[in-house]
Amino acid sequence: MVDAKHALQTYLVGGAVRDTLLGRAVVDKDWVVVGTTPATMLDLGFHQVGQDFPVFLHPQSKEEYALARTERKHGQGHRGFAVHASPEVTLEADLARRDLTVNAMAQDADGVIIDPYGGREDLQRRVLRHVSEAFVEDPLRVFRVARFAAQLPEFSVAEATQRLLQEMCASGELRTLSAERVWQECAKALAAVAPQRFIDVLEECGGLTDWLPELLGALVPVDQPTAAARFAWLSLDAEQLQALTARLRVPKAWQQLASDRQLYAPVLLAFPEVAVEAVYAALNATAAVHDTERLNRLVALIANPTQRDVLKANLPRMVDEIKQVRLPAAHGLEGEAYGNALQQLRRDALHRLLKEISIGPS
Repeated sequence: MVDAKHALQTYLVGGAVRDTLLGRAVVDKDWVVVGTTPATMLDLGFHQVGQDFPVFLHPQSKEEYALARTERKHGQGHRGFAVHASPEVTLEADLARRDLTVNAMAQDADGVIIDPYGGREDLQRRVLRHVSEAFVEDPLRVFRVARFAAQLPEFSVAEATQRLLQEMCASGELRTLSAERVWQECAKALAAVAPQRFIDVLEECGGLTDWLPELLGALVPVDQPTAAARFAWLSLDAEQLQALTARLRVPKAWQQLASDRQLYAPVLLAFPEVAVEAVYAALNATAAVHDTERLNRLVALIANPTQRDVLKANLPRMVDEIKQVRLPAAHGLEGEAYGNALQQLRRDALHRLLKEISIGPS
């Protein structure tokens, strides 16, 4: 097998170059290949994964290699493009179709940076600036810029780019996007170092209206370690949460965690100064008797380590206690009567345990 990396004219592009210059860890590497054809890529052992345009996986590293291409707008939305990939497309032409100058740099095999659109200077100035007026052709870029602002909080959005964002939001084209693509940008922003900037940038340009109206004025807690936890703690009420998750088709696990947080986090935060009924309701609703995973995810949302320790020490004891509850052998109860009696015995057991450890109401 030919070493494809050395047999082709390849360039490291996009975020990997940007993050290298910023001294940040490079998570993913994307490559552009200039001057070749899909047939050559396949002959070298690459596996084609792109249908709309030629993208290939390297036979050893599995990193993505895309043929240099240009795009021409012919319809609405971020998919309304005609893609042209051929050996004649130059690196500079490929970079010109990218969104921001800081993402439109390349690096050759010798480590030389190719920067035809001033990305390196914008890195130094800490500015997010569009590459060309073609920026407005892809409405998804409104959310991408907001997400980059969350990932690079020391960067500001250039005034000219801000004006383009406002024009794009006013055009109505954001409504042509798919819920999945909008959610992907939201999830990445929630995982960023400064997720609040995602909301702030969108609010400033009018980008919340079509997809995220519930986030107007919402606050994102940064003391939560995961994107799912931050989503769960968004300052939304139950009605807003339901509308947002339905519109964006938020993963069910995230929906459940956010709903559990709204319903039962107040119990956990106040524990042990809560009624037995409230504790039992939380354990019962999260099905802790059968599997404590859901309850453990909820406990992990509690930012205060002291309170978390109290919960971790006592909730498992409570779960074990109610697991052991049985009705007397000759109870003679069936159906709803049986269930009601069992639940009452479980509540009584929790009541005794709370008294025993002297942490709850009598």
